[in-house]
Amino acid sequence: MSTKYLKIDEYKQRGDWNKTWSLLEEKSPDFLEAYLNFRDVPHQTSNIPQKYRELILVAINVATTHMYEPGTKRHIENAKKHGATEQEVLETIQMVSIMGIHSCNLGYPLVSEIFRERSPK
Repeated sequence: MSTKYLKIDEYKQRGDWNKTWSLLEEKSPDFLEAYLNFRDVPHQTSNIPQKYRELILVAINVATTHMYEPGTKRHIENAKKHGATEQEVLETIQMVSIMGIHSCNLGYPLVSEIFRERSPK
């Protein structure tokens, strides 16, 4: 990708790339770049530590109104990288489950997979 698409390159490098954006990148990179610039506005401050930003993104992705597994998985992994514990991630999911038990049905198996199966032995 050319240097024209700095935000696309940045998202790929920071581990926040959504694989489904690849088709948009191919078919309409200008639109994707504009979307990522808009999406990135809340990420341009440093008032909330990255661990908590990732936990908020877990909550958004696992919420009954969204239920997006790839995003949930990516942000659980990112939260873990930034020091979140399994219990913190589970509590985040529990808080969102007020909207419906489906949040737990989606989130708990992913937490188990990421914290147990992928942990160094």
